[in-house]
Amino acid sequence: MPETPAPSRARGGSQPVILLDRDGVINHDSPDYIRSPEEWIALPGALEGMASLHRAGWRLAIATNQSGIGRGLYSRATLERIHAKLRGELDAAGGCVESIQYCPHTPDDSCTCRKPAPGMLHALGRALEIELSGVPFVGDSLRDLQAARAAGCTPVLVRTGYGERTLGQLGAQDDDVLVVDSLAAYAAQLLAGGQS
Repeated sequence: MPETPAPSRARGGSQPVILLDRDGVINHDSPDYIRSPEEWIALPGALEGMASLHRAGWRLAIATNQSGIGRGLYSRATLERIHAKLRGELDAAGGCVESIQYCPHTPDDSCTCRKPAPGMLHALGRALEIELSGVPFVGDSLRDLQAARAAGCTPVLVRTGYGERTLGQLGAQDDDVLVVDSLAAYAAQLLAGGQS
């Protein structure tokens, strides 16, 4: 599974870590896929929340399914430009994301990286040199929650993106899922010292 490279930086193993889905969590999602940098538009408060966490010592990383590549809707080079825009806007807000792992495969490829498989989260664990147990993974779909559990992460569901629809699909077996209004709201909650 490819990684969008990040600038090199010191790795502090004792710093708290938060892992994030991209579409529907950090930026507006589309049923037609985000196919260009122009279509990538951050959700209100998302980048500011990420920047606040970064300034408070949190390490941030992203795991995102990008089957649009496998479907021929956009290229890896285009995805890199989208991620360059994400990084640039986050940098302007005072934040930084250390690693972006993406899966370019379609569901028919039966890969080990596409969520709900935990491959990308394990890759982030290796990239950040951390244990994943208890690390929050924030997403808006059942696939995200399933990947979080499979990797040993704490599943966090935002109501943005497809989150409201996903919330309606949760059952009694999902009582471990923390539900928050948005990434911005969750960042504020973490900074206030409350994770659950």
